Amino acid sequence: MAAENAAEHGQTAGEYIVHHLTHLQSSTPKGVADLSVLNFDSLFFSIVLGVVACWLMWLAARKATSGVPGRFQAAVEILVEMVDQQAKGIVHNAQSRKFVGPLALTIFIWILMLNAMDLLPVDLLPYLWGQAYTATGGDPHHAYLRVVPTADLSVAMGFSVSVLLICLYYNIKIKGLGGWVHELFTAPFGNHWALYPFNFAMQIIEFVAKTVSHGMRLFGNMYAGELIFLLIALMGGAWTLSATGILLALGHIIAGTAWAIFHILIITLQAFVFMMLTLVYVGQAHDHH
Repeated sequence: MAAENAAEHGQTAGEYIVHHLTHLQSSTPKGVADLSVLNFDSLFFSIVLGVVACWLMWLAARKATSGVPGRFQAAVEILVEMVDQQAKGIVHNAQSRKFVGPLALTIFIWILMLNAMDLLPVDLLPYLWGQAYTATGGDPHHAYLRVVPTADLSVAMGFSVSVLLICLYYNIKIKGLGGWVHELFTAPFGNHWALYPFNFAMQIIEFVAKTVSHGMRLFGNMYAGELIFLLIALMGGAWTLSATGILLALGHIIAGTAWAIFHILIITLQAFVFMMLTLVYVGQAHDHH
């Protein structure tokens, strides 16, 4: 399908990849940090999958019984217990865990579902969207659609900034506004007026570094995975009725299958790592220096 679409629209391999990596946006960005531009595709899939994630958790809670659990209930119970154990080991405040535990569970399931969109055939949803877009009189060359929200830097950084805001909330809640401000100027080097600027600078650098690395780790891994799937699709799209073409087709099937199986580990691991770092950062917000 990749080669057929590229040939039909007169695209080169590079243009095919660029087309697949272009968002359906509200307007043309005027810069890298143009906050007036909305990525409609990322918003749509994030909201829809977020609703589905909440519905699945609600369904599990509604169908929970004290008797022998079914497979779905057993799987959810294992997941909930795993997250609860991790939360207890990191966030020692029992009152905070009433919010942090469900938050971590929601983050894990939501990001896992967003990441799992990468397992869909790369041309499936863009092709359907292109057909619908063309049917309404639109130019198929501008029928952009990206289906992996976590491969969008704005979504990944949105998650990490949300975690930062939660950490700031708990810093103030647990330590008090005065206690937290005092910590900003006295840790990590000590309580001395000459060290206040250095302490404050280190604290700000720590907050920024944790937030940026938190989001960039998720974005980088999912973006790379998406790009590899596109390259594998091009390999299959280049097949012909020749020895080289048949080898390309076989390579496409083998590489696609192997990468999809391996990518299941990646999408799960990235969701787990993001959840664990959320717990760690919230736990650090409870620590006094």
